[in-house]
Amino acid sequence: MKKFDLIFSAILVPLDYLMLVLSGIFVYYLRFSALVELRPVIYEIPFSRYFITILIIFLIWLIVFIIAGLYNLKERHFSKEFSKIFLACSLGTMLIVLFIFFKGEYFSSRFIILAGWLMTFIFVSFGRILIHYTQLVYYRKGKGLEPILILGADKTAEQINQYIKTRPGLGYQVLDQLQTVEELINKWADNANQISQIIQADSKLNHQDVLKLIEFCNEYQILFKYTPDIFNSLATNVQTETIGGIPIIVIQKTALDGWGRIVKRLFDIVLSFISLIIFSPIFLILGIFIKLDSSGPIFVKLERVRERGKKFNLYKFRSMVENAHQMKKELSKYNERKDGPLFKIKNDPRITRFGRFLRKTSFDELPQLFNILKGEMSLTGPRPHEPQEVAQYQNQYKQLLTIKPGMTGLAQISGRSTLSFEEEAKLDIYYIENWSLGFDFQIIIKTIPVVLSRKNVA
Repeated sequence: MKKFDLIFSAILVPLDYLMLVLSGIFVYYLRFSALVELRPVIYEIPFSRYFITILIIFLIWLIVFIIAGLYNLKERHFSKEFSKIFLACSLGTMLIVLFIFFKGEYFSSRFIILAGWLMTFIFVSFGRILIHYTQLVYYRKGKGLEPILILGADKTAEQINQYIKTRPGLGYQVLDQLQTVEELINKWADNANQISQIIQADSKLNHQDVLKLIEFCNEYQILFKYTPDIFNSLATNVQTETIGGIPIIVIQKTALDGWGRIVKRLFDIVLSFISLIIFSPIFLILGIFIKLDSSGPIFVKLERVRERGKKFNLYKFRSMVENAHQMKKELSKYNERKDGPLFKIKNDPRITRFGRFLRKTSFDELPQLFNILKGEMSLTGPRPHEPQEVAQYQNQYKQLLTIKPGMTGLAQISGRSTLSFEEEAKLDIYYIENWSLGFDFQIIIKTIPVVLSRKNVA
């Protein structure tokens, strides 16, 4: 990490502590000044005693923040920090509640606990936004940018190049994009000290060229990154165990295992149940409009494949005419997805007028909450595919069946219908191999603006 980013990272600890303390002071005056007329105070905690208490408590909270990964010095994005802040503040509040419970003493203000949980989250988030905004201002002025080279001439290399150039908030400056290792060495050997990172975007580079590139990076202390080919990528979930004293290497298919699987299922049950209650009026309204627009049922059951090749019925609001599936064979010659087993045509004649609205808003997918509650799907995961599509999977794509499919996922927030099948598969496989509860939070949070923007809708 460059010096510029280290300075901002170092500011985070005192800034978080300041925001926590300010949130505590705000809650105190909110309870004992602003809300006195609405709710009379039975026992007012002296401010001096309260202030010393929160100074100590919030020092302990910083330890919780560390455990939550809020001071990870790797590349940071606020969307990733947002979920971690929420979890850390929730855990800190739970620790306070447990302490009060086990201490066995009466605490006079439950409002302070509840409002404190909300305000710590808001204040710390505001502080982080302030830091990110300040950093972005500097980046846009060309200050503190990390100079990198991109190696590769294919679509992936160009995609990375354009992505970095259009997003100054990443903090990178592309010095050059080169096609071969020889070209890179000949052109930059004399100015290698200007390079911070080299990204090998050409996954088909031969073994000898890769070794030359790594040697070049080692010689000039340059950080080396690469985009793995999904056919030859190394497993990320490797564990060791012993059988009869003999060490055995275990390659896990996914990070989602053990307690992680239990927590994810509980998370799915709670959120899907609450969402069904919240959206129940919308279900009724949409059902009425579907019936008024065209004949046929309100809901449709579509056969899909979930983990380990199990088949299930996926629920959706009907957005097509009756017997639309029977028309698919006739329309297959117009399929725009020639890169894989998926089916898509522009201006699909099977879609009803109201169905286009349902698809643009993604409202047609709301009934999948029932699938989640039943345990057939998860809130986040790979996109569920039809049996005919799964039957055409090449071997390397069968890893997509490792876990339950999701109502949303990494592919859906990264381009939705504009992605090729291979790009979609890479993203979903990355999610499977690198799952975490925080990762799920990030995907859910990013899904909201993607849906609202209505971009790249299938």
